[in-house]
Amino acid sequence: MAGRQKTYARPVVFFEIHAKDQERMAAFYREMFEWNISPGPIPGFLSIERGIGADPEGIGGVMSTSDVSRIAIVIQVAHLRDSLVHAEELGGRVVMQPFDVPNGPTVARIEDPEGNLIGLVQQ
Repeated sequence: MAGRQKTYARPVVFFEIHAKDQERMAAFYREMFEWNISPGPIPGFLSIERGIGADPEGIGGVMSTSDVSRIAIVIQVAHLRDSLVHAEELGGRVVMQPFDVPNGPTVARIEDPEGNLIGLVQQ
C-alpha cells in the first residue's frame, strides 16, 4: 500500500477463548492452568487474569460464549485503519469494523487467509 507507514513486529497483547459452553470451558481452564477467571465488566464475558509468575507486562484475556469454539489473539497495531486495508491486500478479511470499547481502546477484527480470527487494537 503506497504511503503506508512501515512498522516493526507488533506484540500480542490479549487473547480470547470462544466457547460453546462457557462454564464448562472456564472450569477446564481454571483447573488445568489455575487461572483466575471471573465475570468481567462486559456482560457475557469472563475475564482471565495474567497467570501466576507472569511478566508484569504479560497479557490477560476473556472468554465468551460462541457458536464456534476457537482461540483468537489480539495484536496491537500502530495504525488500525491502515492495518485493515493491508490485511485485505494480503488475502485476509475484515470481519468487524473499528469500534471504541467503553472506557477502552479502539478495536477491530480480521480473519487471516485461512479464517483464523485476529483482533486488532489501536496502539
